[in-house]
Amino acid sequence: MLGTVEHDGLRFPLLAVVLGNPDPAVPAAGIFGGVHGLERIGTEVALAALRQFVARLRWDATLHHLLDGLRLVVMPLVNPGGLWLGTRANPQGVDLMRNAPVQATEPVPMLLGGHRIGGWLPWYRGPADAPMQAEAQALCTLVAEELLTHRFAISVDCHSGFGVVDRLWFPYAHTARPVPMLPEVLALAELLDDSLPHHRYLIEPQSRQYRTHGDLWDHLVLQAGAGAPANTLLPLTLEMGSWLWVKKNPRQMFSRQGIFNPLIEHRQQRVLRRHLALLDLLVRAALGHARWCPPPGLRPLWHARALDRWYRTALPDRAAP
Repeated sequence: MLGTVEHDGLRFPLLAVVLGNPDPAVPAAGIFGGVHGLERIGTEVALAALRQFVARLRWDATLHHLLDGLRLVVMPLVNPGGLWLGTRANPQGVDLMRNAPVQATEPVPMLLGGHRIGGWLPWYRGPADAPMQAEAQALCTLVAEELLTHRFAISVDCHSGFGVVDRLWFPYAHTARPVPMLPEVLALAELLDDSLPHHRYLIEPQSRQYRTHGDLWDHLVLQAGAGAPANTLLPLTLEMGSWLWVKKNPRQMFSRQGIFNPLIEHRQQRVLRRHLALLDLLVRAALGHARWCPPPGLRPLWHARALDRWYRTALPDRAAP
């Protein structure tokens, strides 16, 4: 248990499950969900992945081999108070994904990019110069202790609600500047294309859509880069396109939950099946990173290719429906 948060006389635990090898020499993988309480499908995807791993421990020799060479961290519900209330923010009205001490270096959308006006408006960052909210701090502490201590780590943070396409976002959110680990991001994207050839994920930097203040993963990437020696953290945000569910069932538009979550059982099961395959692949990719990450001498070439793919051109998106 990472701590508790309280609201209206209720105490909500902040829980995480850690499996596998703690040796810093091995890679690590993290799965997170429920940063926004309203997006409960993110928690359900993370929990389904955890249940799958635990169920396979009894019989799956390959999973035991994987965990011998990997540290696996799962925090399926970062914002339990928000889930209880059915709100994006935590019970204090703070949007946890706007709460880190990172200031955007370029213009951000009004309100959406994070603001200090008050918790009665969405995307509230919290008071200026205040410590991070307990939930955000718990996530950052867990990542610092269990992922950033390893020389290489991949994380996936499960969200919903943006458009009709499932996206995999990578940092930054506070600037359009490319991340230092851009060659590794491109190599992972091509690995995904080759290993899940029929996937429909749109892989892109978050800044390609909009920029924000206070992004937790930007904060953690900057922490990783400040290490000596610097560790590599590849944080992905799985942004499930919830408007696809609304398109198939327009009545969901009249439900606050329906805008962000599949409400029909067979669609929820389909979502879980599709994304469990992705999470399993990413965990295995973390274990085998030495086989696909660009070698030091070729990183400049991979960096130039990544710039062409995401920053210098405006080619049609391969995953668009």
